[in-house]
Amino acid sequence: MKIFEEIESEVQSYARSFPRVFNRAKGEFLWDQEGNQYLDFLAGAGTLNYGHNNPIFKKVLLEYIENDGITHGLDMHTKAKGEFLHAFNDKILKPRGMEYVVQFTGPTGTNAVEAAMKLARNITGQQNIVSFTNGFHGVSLGALAATGNSHHRDAAGVSLNSTHRMPFDGYLGDNIDTTAYLDKVLSDSSSGINSPAAVIVETVQGEGGINAASLEWLRNLQTVCRKHGILLIVDDIQAGCGRTGDYFSFEEAGIQPDIITLSKSLGGYGLPFAVVLIKPELDQWKPGEHNGTFRGNNLAFVTAKAAIENYWADDEFSKKIKRKGKYVSSRLEEIVKKYGEGNFTTKGRGMFQGINCVNGDIAGKITHHAFKNGLLIETSGADDQVVKFLCPLVISDENLAKGIDIVEAAIKEVCSNEASIPEEKMFFETT
Repeated sequence: MKIFEEIESEVQSYARSFPRVFNRAKGEFLWDQEGNQYLDFLAGAGTLNYGHNNPIFKKVLLEYIENDGITHGLDMHTKAKGEFLHAFNDKILKPRGMEYVVQFTGPTGTNAVEAAMKLARNITGQQNIVSFTNGFHGVSLGALAATGNSHHRDAAGVSLNSTHRMPFDGYLGDNIDTTAYLDKVLSDSSSGINSPAAVIVETVQGEGGINAASLEWLRNLQTVCRKHGILLIVDDIQAGCGRTGDYFSFEEAGIQPDIITLSKSLGGYGLPFAVVLIKPELDQWKPGEHNGTFRGNNLAFVTAKAAIENYWADDEFSKKIKRKGKYVSSRLEEIVKKYGEGNFTTKGRGMFQGINCVNGDIAGKITHHAFKNGLLIETSGADDQVVKFLCPLVISDENLAKGIDIVEAAIKEVCSNEASIPEEKMFFETT
């Protein structure tokens, strides 16, 4: 640990929650240098939907490297890129009746968001982007301007401009449709909201606290965007690639975004990879107008293709995710009833769920106890008040149950230690 303390920047965060040196991983497990095994309910913050060192992906990746396949190709045509595009078009887009062109951006989610926002501005001639309370879209300056979290925003060092913040679904209460408010301010020339270029939204706000928009709200949002001629960007970086049950998190709502951003588990193996999906008529870039040295990660093309062909050729994997999601829901609801005394709630959908707590201190105690008992699990939300379940989608039923058992035991222990706290200060609350 000494080398990390001596020369690694203070900006590190996950290492503070999980102070071990990890050196091996397989499936839903990690091992540290001492040989201790941990169940992984963090999964690279949603990057490892198919688990660590997935054997299917590893085999094709090693073969590709052994045969001296192209590693870096800028945006030149390569066999690996072509095969990925064929698989993505044939197995993901066409079966869903989706027609999009694919832009390869820099390899991280924030790169894709920057490109999507820039393109929307160029197409419409408008500068401002509508984003939502508790949204998280990245920490490069353009994406950060659309991000709500003050901890990240305060680190920018400059003014963050050209966005309008609107209330997300449920932000003003369960019975208030905040898309009606958006429609109102866009319809009123004296509202102070200039005509925006686009709206950017996560269907489930991961870093913002596992806030899941209702399907009706998403459909209403699309209606408002169409009414006012505003482009709809869905940031599916964490919620996509199967996390909610379908490949895209918005499928169940039946909406058709103008632009979609994907990253995290897109590459399958944890290799950095991001794209922007653009309706063909909106692909108005000039050659080289948006670029980046690492916009062609051919190793990720190889594993992304394998992920699509082995998990998304039919609906069997999706069915398994939805079944596991229902199990997670039932278990978390049982925990709520057993320990919450009516004061806490579950959040999210599919395999993207959490338990909402009053404050980050208590949620942190729960995840700390879980880690001591062999489980990596993180918190999210404005105050880190949500215990966030983000395990690999390929996890076995046995290990899924085991991980939730560890969290339940941690909650029981923390709850008993907090028993002397007055009821109004108990650690769980509703949103």
